[in-house]
Amino acid sequence: MAVDKYRQIIQQLILEKQARKSYPEGVEKQAVIDTERDHYLLLHTGWRDNNHRTHGCSLHIYIKDGKIWIQHDGSEAGIATQLLELGVPKKDIVLAFHSLYTRQFTKFATH
Repeated sequence: MAVDKYRQIIQQLILEKQARKSYPEGVEKQAVIDTERDHYLLLHTGWRDNNHRTHGCSLHIYIKDGKIWIQHDGSEAGIATQLLELGVPKKDIVLAFHSLYTRQFTKFATH
């Protein structure tokens, strides 16, 4: 698959996740889509119960050397599974949240 297609798929998934109202009131989801540098994030920021600050990254993906690198996946369904369902081959998905040593035991790309 071409990198342009990967960009489209990742953007679609990030925006779908942003549109879902799964965070408590007061917590905002922000999609960060950088197609020039191929970085894609879903952030959450705000206040829960008016006194608990939350700020973090729910999803961080980037495209490097024609492959999709998953740096962080806080989704329930698993973004790698969703990528597979959308036609991305395992050889083009890197589970970068695993160490290089651990990646060799997955069915996905090591680098």
